[in-house]
Amino acid sequence: MNDRTALVTGANKGIGKHLAHLLAAEGFTVYVGARDPERGQRAVDEIGAGARLLVLDVTDPDGIARAAARVDRLDVLVNNAGISPSLATPTTTGVEEYRRTYETNVFGVVEVTNAFLPALRRSPHPRIVNVSSGTASLTWSTQPNPQFTPGIGGAAYRSSKAALNALTVLYAQTLAEDGIKVNALAPGLRATDLNPRAATSGGDPAEAARGALRLALLPDDGPTGGFFSWDGTPVPW
Repeated sequence: MNDRTALVTGANKGIGKHLAHLLAAEGFTVYVGARDPERGQRAVDEIGAGARLLVLDVTDPDGIARAAARVDRLDVLVNNAGISPSLATPTTTGVEEYRRTYETNVFGVVEVTNAFLPALRRSPHPRIVNVSSGTASLTWSTQPNPQFTPGIGGAAYRSSKAALNALTVLYAQTLAEDGIKVNALAPGLRATDLNPRAATSGGDPAEAARGALRLALLPDDGPTGGFFSWDGTPVPW
């Protein structure tokens, strides 16, 4: 009997919803993390067998604690919820935008991960996947061979994902003795409502979800503390 469980935050749409579909198809009981109960329930109904609604706002510590109390054991945690309020440059981004972005993309990941650690420690093969961004790679963002136009906007988002990458490494090192593998995913530019640039792109969110699934199903001799593209290739920090 397959009794594996997974939680995907921000799973009522976009990459998260596609990933929840894939995990359910693999036989997982998937907790669909969603701030809005109605949208979350619609996603659960669409995913079908194996999907369970878990009302979860990653910026609400009390709500996170209530959600964690409902999950006894967790095999996979995917920190997917994230926001990108604007594509502004650092010189035109107000500090409140940084605070709001970090609240979801960084502090929310810490709150959720720590709250669900007891459940993850009850799993024989626990995995954590942090959905990051290739634009967070300092190597890809600088000379001599930048992968992105120098000075491209989204300073709050990109810097928050760089912070998430650092946390990925630190969690991986700290949790290694518990057998918990922690990795970050660069999903690529996908047609989601993350921001206007993403919304008009042609990238398939399902393709990114398959990359996240690969990290969620890593074997025991798989990597930890790594940063990987949707196609499985390593991304430089």
